Amino acid sequence: MNLLQAVRLALGAISSNKLRSFLTMLGVIIGVFAVVALVSIGQGATSQVTERIQGMGSNLITLNIRGRGPLSSLTYDEAMDLAGRTGVRAVAPVVNGQVTVKYGTQSASTSLEGTTPDYPSVRAYTMGQGRFLAPVDIQNRQKVAVLGADVVENLFAGTNPVGREIRIDGTAFTVVGVLEKKGTSMGGSNDDKVIIPITTAQRLLRDAGIRTVYIQAESPDEVNQVVAGLEAVMQRRFRDEDAYRVFNQAEVLDTVSQVTGTMTLMLGGIAGISLLVGGIGIMNIMLVSVTERTREIGITKALGAKKRDILSQFLVESAVISSLGGLVGLLLGYGLVRTLSKFTGLTAVFSPQVVAVALVFSLFVGVFFGIYPANKAANLNPIEALRAE
Repeated sequence: MNLLQAVRLALGAISSNKLRSFLTMLGVIIGVFAVVALVSIGQGATSQVTERIQGMGSNLITLNIRGRGPLSSLTYDEAMDLAGRTGVRAVAPVVNGQVTVKYGTQSASTSLEGTTPDYPSVRAYTMGQGRFLAPVDIQNRQKVAVLGADVVENLFAGTNPVGREIRIDGTAFTVVGVLEKKGTSMGGSNDDKVIIPITTAQRLLRDAGIRTVYIQAESPDEVNQVVAGLEAVMQRRFRDEDAYRVFNQAEVLDTVSQVTGTMTLMLGGIAGISLLVGGIGIMNIMLVSVTERTREIGITKALGAKKRDILSQFLVESAVISSLGGLVGLLLGYGLVRTLSKFTGLTAVFSPQVVAVALVFSLFVGVFFGIYPANKAANLNPIEALRAE
């Protein structure tokens, strides 16, 4: 008996018991569906987080000053001196706080960031309208502001804000630019902010200390060197490793990738258990099928069928049932992934690797759990089988 004949016999047996065959497949369908859906969603989440982290800035290094007291921050000059270090392309110190912004009768609570002209290049922002801060704005403590896209939507409702006057905690500022919409990253919005000159912000917030500095390295190859240099400077400045933290995007990306990768494997493993349960169901039904078809097996052997022919017949039947279940589960998983992507905005990656693993694993489950029933059928004594009712 060749493979094609075995497949034909398997399809005939499946079609003659459609309901039982479907119920047998159901465990595999659910298992493959769960594996495909969960792994695709997990990979999509990893891809989305990775994209957002990379969108925060190229070769970005962040220096955070922690602790309390007068020595728990940097001065403006200390922060800007970091720009002169080897491997550093640009530096953008930041002071921030929560403020209320008003335009006419509209008001909104938002984040205020005081920074320098290099901020857009360091943080990978682009201008949508107008201009960003200029060196003269920093030098003269100008009352000018650049708005994030969310602030514009909340306050101006379709009106061009450039040139308009807003009030930040009661102080008048002129809007000189609007940032392009950037979306969210690390759980927060990049568009719900107002940016003003750092020197103006220090006066407005009554806080002269800088606790965050964004640094852009010249290239990815120089990031580690820059980080080591920054740590040495901060150690001399604060003499306490707990007083500051220096980290780069690569570290954040690696950490997030490890966490999401582990979660994806866990979800895939949990879903894989249901696939194994489906395999046990196939084995049970195939054992029932062997019992029901004992006389048929006896007649087949009496007509000259060999042990390997019976073995291959039942093994192929088990594999076909499992493979068909895997295919249906794959299609359902694909449908769910597409539906979620379309209607919820959730990113899901339906990769060829996931398809291949799901189909191969479902075939393996059918073969593995079909071995025992097929071997039992092949070893039946033809004389005793013919006596069976």
